[in-house]
Amino acid sequence: MSKPAISTSDIAAVVRQHLEVLASQLRPDVEAALVNAIARERNPQAKVTLELLLENAHLAADKGVPSCQDTGTVWVLIEAGSEAQVDFAGLQEALNLVVAEIYESQGLRASTVRDALSDRRNPGTNTPAFVEYVRLATTGQDRDYRVVVSTMLKGAGSDNASSVVMISPGSTSADIVAAVCEAVREKASRACPPLVIGIGIGSTFDKVAGLSKRALLRPLDQTARIPEVAALEAEVLKAVNETGVGPAGLGGDTTALAVAIETAPSHIASLPLAINLSCHALRSRTSLM
Repeated sequence: MSKPAISTSDIAAVVRQHLEVLASQLRPDVEAALVNAIARERNPQAKVTLELLLENAHLAADKGVPSCQDTGTVWVLIEAGSEAQVDFAGLQEALNLVVAEIYESQGLRASTVRDALSDRRNPGTNTPAFVEYVRLATTGQDRDYRVVVSTMLKGAGSDNASSVVMISPGSTSADIVAAVCEAVREKASRACPPLVIGIGIGSTFDKVAGLSKRALLRPLDQTARIPEVAALEAEVLKAVNETGVGPAGLGGDTTALAVAIETAPSHIASLPLAINLSCHALRSRTSLM
């Protein structure tokens, strides 16, 4: 027996709940990663920097104020199981209204422009919400009614440091590690490290960036399910931290807190690679409906 359809109002209510805390509260796994990084950091200046970042996070949560002045664009990901019924009627308008209301009521900085090229005036509402919808891969269950809603705030500093490259299909794991480290050396200091790095490998040019962003939603203490991918995550993290960029770009052991990789099929002649850098203030929430 099928479950009732998830409505626009249901999704909007979940996104509202997320937005009420996202700007001021770090994800618990990110806070735990900061605590662990402080314990491991050998560079005295880097350790102090990490301690200040953790103190800032605690103050933001206690006072209900943004942990970073750039409260970002609002990205909403809706993932639905094979049997899930979702009614999207009026969804964009409903989510735009929620975003505008929360940004006004909480005094969050509105940072969007009406059009990236032709009209760079700020509407003052931080709209539109950037909405993505995907069907979840089958889990082998006879009926899959899951609907998962995730909301993320992503600032410009980290987004501007991210990239998509089409590398040679014959590239090795070492080549991927080198490409990520090159991006980190070139741009990490602009993205407010320590970073969380989401990497997408595969799919197509237009889809691989989505893979890398979805990778950022994974809890930092979880590795990829495929052993080869999990091994690459560990290899990239080790290499990135060996660059010495460090917290705030001032040097140290902790350039990144975690690396998460999502992979997909691709054309035989292509190997799309997306490197999505997130600052330490990884602001996302995920709810199962």
